[in-house]
Amino acid sequence: MRESCGVFGVYSPNEDVARLTFFALFALQHRGQESSGIATADGKKIRVFTGMGRVSNVFTEGSLSGLTGHMAIGHNRYSTAGSSRIANAQPILVGNDSETIAIAHNGNIVNATPLYQELVEQGYKFSGSTDSEVVANLILASPGKSWVDRIRYAMHRLQGAYSLTIMTPQDLYAVRDPFGVRPLCLGKVDHGWVVASESCALDHIGADFVREVKPSEIVRIGENGVESFPGESTRHGMCIFEFIYFARLDSVINGKLLYIARQAMGSGLAIEYPVDADLVMGVPESAIAAGTGYARESGIPLVEGLVKNRYVGRTFIEPDQRIRDLGVKLKYNPLPQVLNGERVVVVDDSIVRGTTTPSVVRLLRKAGAREIHMRICAPPIRYPCFFGVDMATRRELIAAQKSVPEICKFIGADTLGYLSIDGLIKAVDLPRENFCLACFTGDYPLPVQLEMDKLALETLGDGQPKPVCDGTEGR
Repeated sequence: MRESCGVFGVYSPNEDVARLTFFALFALQHRGQESSGIATADGKKIRVFTGMGRVSNVFTEGSLSGLTGHMAIGHNRYSTAGSSRIANAQPILVGNDSETIAIAHNGNIVNATPLYQELVEQGYKFSGSTDSEVVANLILASPGKSWVDRIRYAMHRLQGAYSLTIMTPQDLYAVRDPFGVRPLCLGKVDHGWVVASESCALDHIGADFVREVKPSEIVRIGENGVESFPGESTRHGMCIFEFIYFARLDSVINGKLLYIARQAMGSGLAIEYPVDADLVMGVPESAIAAGTGYARESGIPLVEGLVKNRYVGRTFIEPDQRIRDLGVKLKYNPLPQVLNGERVVVVDDSIVRGTTTPSVVRLLRKAGAREIHMRICAPPIRYPCFFGVDMATRRELIAAQKSVPEICKFIGADTLGYLSIDGLIKAVDLPRENFCLACFTGDYPLPVQLEMDKLALETLGDGQPKPVCDGTEGR
């Protein structure tokens, strides 16, 4: 499972804003590895540099030195197959000689297609296939005396999830959708202000966390400092997977350190699904904290049973059949001397399609584990996500097709236990109404059409790809 992307913005007249943005994006690399980009502005002109791949592969001293100005926005992108191309890399620059904006987007717009069609009829041009470009052109097309008015007007028309950093030649804006699906926070540096998807990015550049951007809020940062323009937000719906998996362990969201929340999930699993076992291990790296929590609560010793190759990622070199057949062994290596003959509790963050977990179980059995008891932090995922998570269609979700005992048999474990929704909410220690739990319950923050679950790209007569709202395209 993959999440949308990471966004960042900085306004600081006495800083090397491009370099600050580079290091912030480095800290947000876990949110997207498909492409990266930085845009800067000096009060008159916006400059943009984007490239395919990870932050460290995209930027050089030369490219950063050309990004001058006193403010910047940055973006790390995750996309699905078929949309991985430079035209979709962000920040996206739209406009003309009289007015131009750059935008970086984290989320998914479920009504992007009709908005796209409307904008095309008005004469707006599109170079890529993302709903992020729809958002940018919608803001450009919106009426209003100020950019705040135009952004607010666009927000009233957008449906879905979006955390945005927007830059005009003069000002920086941070925007969060009315549900607050994706995180966004505000921080202070010596000579200015920053916004970021996660607080870990602030730590990396020596910025102090100030607060989170509120759902439906527009924050403007310029020569007058920070100005807030609150909006209406009747129902919140932060994605619960920010707490389970997406955000980094050292990030703080809604006042909660993710490491502590994930430890509590493991503790909850030990209470709900105790078992006689010899060892506890968390699947690296996302479930290590939860494994620690399970071990602490149960009193069963904690071990590292799998070692993760931290350098495994997307590559443009196609593996041959022998390497492809190794499957999960490319990512994990078991420790037979630790596991042989033992009854092992294996804590993981989630089971989505059920394609990886059976391979992990087989790997552990081959290493000699006598019993394998799977414990999963996320309740059974039965419904797809339409708000920016590359999850699966409903027919691909194993929990939508099989019962828990059937899943246990399918993955080859001796027992299987999912943390309950109540146990999950207790672990994050925040009100249930703060979260979107739709992937577990089917109760979406706003109405969605299930046919959006069809993964496709429509093509216009002129050959230009057309954005669709499939929950994955664009991030």
